[in-house]
Formats: sequence, C-alpha cells, structure tokens
Amino acid sequence: MESESGAAELGRWLETALKNRRGANVVFDILGVLQADQEDDILNAIHTCSRLFGALLERGELFVGHLPEEEATMAGSGGALRKYKVWMRHRYNSCCNRLAELLGHRSFKIKELALCTLMKFVQLEGAHPLEKSKWDGNYLFPRGLLLCVVEGLIPTEADSSLLISRFQEYLEHDDVRYHTMQATVDLVARVTDTHQQGVPPMFWNNTFTLISAVSLPRQQSDISNFYVKHKEMLEKWKVTQLKEHKHVFEKMWFSFLKHKLPVSLYKKVLVIMHDSILPHMSQPSLMIDFLTSAYDIGGAISLLALNGLFILIHQHNLEYPEFYRKLYSLLDPSVFHVKYRARFFHLADLFLSSSHLPAYLVAAFAKRLSRLSLTAPPEALLMVIPFICNLLRRHPACKALIHRPRGSSLTTDPYNMEEEDPAKSHALESCLWELKTLQRHYHPEVAKAAMAINQALSPHEVSIAQLLELSPYEIFEKDFKKEESGPVPLEFIQPQGLLGRRGDLCVEHFALD
Repeated sequence: MESESGAAELGRWLETALKNRRGANVVFDILGVLQADQEDDILNAIHTCSRLFGALLERGELFVGHLPEEEATMAGSGGALRKYKVWMRHRYNSCCNRLAELLGHRSFKIKELALCTLMKFVQLEGAHPLEKSKWDGNYLFPRGLLLCVVEGLIPTEADSSLLISRFQEYLEHDDVRYHTMQATVDLVARVTDTHQQGVPPMFWNNTFTLISAVSLPRQQSDISNFYVKHKEMLEKWKVTQLKEHKHVFEKMWFSFLKHKLPVSLYKKVLVIMHDSILPHMSQPSLMIDFLTSAYDIGGAISLLALNGLFILIHQHNLEYPEFYRKLYSLLDPSVFHVKYRARFFHLADLFLSSSHLPAYLVAAFAKRLSRLSLTAPPEALLMVIPFICNLLRRHPACKALIHRPRGSSLTTDPYNMEEEDPAKSHALESCLWELKTLQRHYHPEVAKAAMAINQALSPHEVSIAQLLELSPYEIFEKDFKKEESGPVPLEFIQPQGLLGRRGDLCVEHFALD
C-alpha cells in the first residue's frame, strides 16, 4: 500500500478497534500489514500496534491468567467479554511474536522500532500483569516477553552488535538487567543443546557483546532504578538485592565461559576481566579453569590469561605456584617482534615488581632476557636493557650477575637456556656477559645503554614507560635530527696513488684536503 494512504488506513483501523469491540476484526488487517514487504508499511504497522495494544493493556482488555485455547474458548459458553479478552490476548501474542521476528529484519529502522515497541510492552505488562499473583506481595515481571527480546538480540547467524548497543539504555534499569542476565543463561543452555555439532561463532560473538554491556552497581543503595514501576518494592524480592544480582551475573558468565569459544573471544574476555568481571563475582577464584585453558592458546592470549591469574593471586589469595614458570616460558625470540610487545613487558614489569621474589627466580628472568637480547632489534634493546637493570636494582642479591668475572662466554656459561623451570636453570651461577657484548653493538644508543653495568647502578629505577612502544621509525627520526657536532673526519693520511706503489696510476688530485 502507499505509505501515506496506508498510514491513514491504519489510523482508521486503530480508531475502529479501540472505539467499539464489534470492530475488533480490523486487528487482523493491522497484523497483516506487519507482514508487508515495504519498509514504510512495516514501520507504520508497528506504530499502530504499539498504540493499539498499549491502550488495551492500560484499559485491562486483555485476558489475565493462563491463556486457554482460542477455538475452545470461542465455541464454549463463556461470556462475550471473556471471549473478547481471550481473543484479543491471542492477537497480542501474535503481534509480539511478529515483532520478535522483525528484530532480525535487514532494515535497522525496523529492528530498532520493533525493539522499542517490545520494551514498551514489557513495561506495560509489568504495570498491568497478564498473569495472576499467586500470593500477596508476589513479584511479577514479564520474563517470557523479555526472553523473546534477548533471543532476538543474540541470533546464531547475523551480527546484532548495533541493535545491542541500542538495547544498552534499557540495561541501566536494575530489573531489566537482572532478568536479561537470567534470560541469557537460559538461552545459552537452549542453543548449546540444539547445536550438538557446534554452536555458530556468531552466536558467541553476539552473546559476548550483550553480556559485556552488563555493568553491576557497586553498592546496595545504587539499586533503585526500575523499569517496571511497582507501588512498593519489597526487600524480600531478589531483584532488589545486590547479592542476587551478583549471583546471576556470576552464573551468566560461567554459563558462557564453560563452552569452547572462538579464539578471538578469549582475548576480548581477558581484556575486560580485571575491570568488568572479577570485581562483581563472589568467588573469583572459580575463573581459574578458564584462565588456564586460555593460557594454553598461546601468544597474547597467554599473557592476558597470566594477568588474570596475577589479579586472582594478589587480590583474592589464589595459590597458583605455576604462575612464574608459565611467564618464564613465554620468553622466546618472538616476544621482541610481536605487536603486543609493549603490553607484554608492561605486565612482566608488574609481575616482577615485588621485592619478595626469590633471587634465583629474578636471576632466571634477567639472564633469559639477556640471552634473547643478542638477537633483538635496537628498538627492543633500548627497552630491555633498562628493564634488566631495574630487576637488579630491586634484588641486590642478583647484582652478582654483573660482578662475577668468570663464566663470561657461551661455552663456559652454566646457564641452561633450554630448561623450562627457572629454579633449575642455574641462572644465579652465571653472569650477564651478554650485556658486555652489547657494549659493542652497532647502534651507539644501545651500546651506551649497555654500559650502565660498568658503574654502580643508581638506587632509583629507570622508567620504561616511554620505551615500551619505541619503533624503528622513531629511532631513525631521532638519529636523523641530531645536530652535527662538526666536520666528519674522512681521512687523515693523503693517499699517494690508487694502488699505493710507484709507477701505478696516480690519483693524488683526488686526495682530500
């Protein structure tokens, strides 16, 4: 239908449906437009349904309680008003089902309007429940309708990140957030049960986008913003208790993380874990299984997993004796070339900052980094050498590594580079001859940095923050912009000939002045 004439026709149907119950059959025509192909027709129909069923909910003209079969009710002996309410309740359900389908429409305008209309119905159903209260003070919330919304937000095939970003404003309400977390747990269980051969990666991506948008309040007094208004919010209702929110939050994340996820998601989860997940959990130590499995993936994910374990160790008293051994195993030649190098050394500096670490452990890290530095690029060396020196400053017992005269060659070095356990590497019996070697590096800045061990190390650590992301281009630019200190000496003995013997071709006129 034409958009203008169609909107006018829908307006007349709406007026007829609301004015007289005898004209209720026009609701079929309104719902029929929801099935249209044209975007404008669908948008107009959604607006009309919003006004129609919003008014019917407020007027109490929908059947309340367990909904009976439509055909049996129409053929029964019940009153006309009851039949009308049952019939209209079925039409309302049909409308909600169609709006849930439109959450997957190709047009974002339609998806957005369908979402907003469904959430309007959630609010109205909460204020005018369609189910009977079982006892006085019973908490009622349209969980089934919200479940349909959540199901539309995390489809298995299409990316719905844009629609979820629109849904975030509703997550600011405590009751919507609480029941969304519950619905997500139920939906993840249902999808994993129906996809025995493997859940599509898009479903996991959409689920992460939704649950990562959930942010819990910090204290009990912050729970006061409810989407569905009640005359009185009773303290016995779970939705009003922060500890219950934390319990559902924890359950939601565990239901997600216990499954095999796409590798790309591990990194996304680990990046937000210390700020957005662990602080809201009542038992953060239960995350150890996920973190250890994430470590086995390798690369940046292993590093981020160690960061999560480090937080559990220091803030939640987790005992994990394998932590530093796993960190030690991440030190290989590639660590100087990967794109997450800056983050790696920032976290490694944090992990090794305690002065209570045993000397043999710190010595093993210092020695391994020194050995790897022999093949590292200059931009990495300008950061690694101060890093090693800072380790020596924190642990004076390790200064023997730069004062020991013997064991100063690769053949006589007692250090075992192949040993995975730092306690058995014999690093403390060795010395940092590699730094002495770097004093003859071709780059003068590297050689200058390595000469720091020739003198007593100052007690103050050197900040490596500005060196973590140093690039070859920055080094070149710095060298290029250096001011000349004077003329460059090219030759101080004038040549007597091209070949240096009498009788040979003489090129004295090319001699330098």
